[in-house]
Amino acid sequence: MRRRRSPGEAGSMPTVIDSHDERARARVLTTRSVPPRESLDYWHDAVLDTLVGMDIATEGRTYDATLRTDRLGDLQITTVEADPGTVHRAPRFIARGDGRQVFVALQSTGRARVEQDGRRTELRTGDIGFFETVRPYRTAFPERFRMKIFAVPRRLLDLPETDLGRLTGRAIHPSGGVAALLAPFLERLADTSESYAAPTAERLAAHVVDLVAATAAEQLARDPAELPGADGALLLRVKTYIRWQLSDPALTPAVIARVHGISVRYLHRLFQDEQTTVCRWIRELRLRECRRELAAQPPGSVSLGPVARRWGFSGPAGLGKAFRTVYGLSPTDWLDRVRAGEAPC
Repeated sequence: MRRRRSPGEAGSMPTVIDSHDERARARVLTTRSVPPRESLDYWHDAVLDTLVGMDIATEGRTYDATLRTDRLGDLQITTVEADPGTVHRAPRFIARGDGRQVFVALQSTGRARVEQDGRRTELRTGDIGFFETVRPYRTAFPERFRMKIFAVPRRLLDLPETDLGRLTGRAIHPSGGVAALLAPFLERLADTSESYAAPTAERLAAHVVDLVAATAAEQLARDPAELPGADGALLLRVKTYIRWQLSDPALTPAVIARVHGISVRYLHRLFQDEQTTVCRWIRELRLRECRRELAAQPPGSVSLGPVARRWGFSGPAGLGKAFRTVYGLSPTDWLDRVRAGEAPC
């Protein structure tokens, strides 16, 4: 088995070549762009540049692989098609500080034998797997495969580390439940991501996060022995419901509690453990969506009213009040600072 040399070992490093289509956002990297003897070194660098650092080992002396990566809102979508091999996310790579995202992977063709957090599983065609990038994992691909990887910022999933650790090393089969909706959605979206304009892309990305969070909640609830308590699964279901109903101005703690068959007091207790309140959490989600839409608008065309009402605020006044409470600025002042590079989006 041939192992790609580790960073720092002797040898010159090939330059990653980008075969970028000027008309699209997608970036394509392929080992066919370099001499065969350099293919594995090239692939290691391409994976490091696009995903995270990993050791990559193969049986042959050459390697045929291609990845296509694109952005959809806050998500990075990478489709990998490659020869058989093994990848190892080793501790030394994690120590370098990359891996700020959670990988939600769809096994599009072939198989993947996954090891993480003391568990082993096999992803077959159509299966979904969660990969935690701040902990080691190993994946073996016994045959040529295609995998579609959605890199989701950790803050958007809003899952505690303990729950993420219970989702890794498991194969989620799309035979029913939310996973049956998520799998074909990811499959199609990965193939068409570059065809969507910015506002549509942002909304589709939000739907991906919602479906991933709902799938996580469903998987955790199916395995009570793995939960710290029933509250964990209930809180995930509540948060997923809130995300779906975020545009409804009538979304109140009373409504949320009634839908889930619990008291308002119990609902507040669930969020108390998160060191926030229901209303504050809703407001932060709404502001995040409004910020995203405002930052995507071209200069001179900012319209606060439609954006505010689209995300559950009563109008520009309600949005402005929430903005000043949280950020100390009006929406237009915040946007001016973003465009001047003085504030984060």
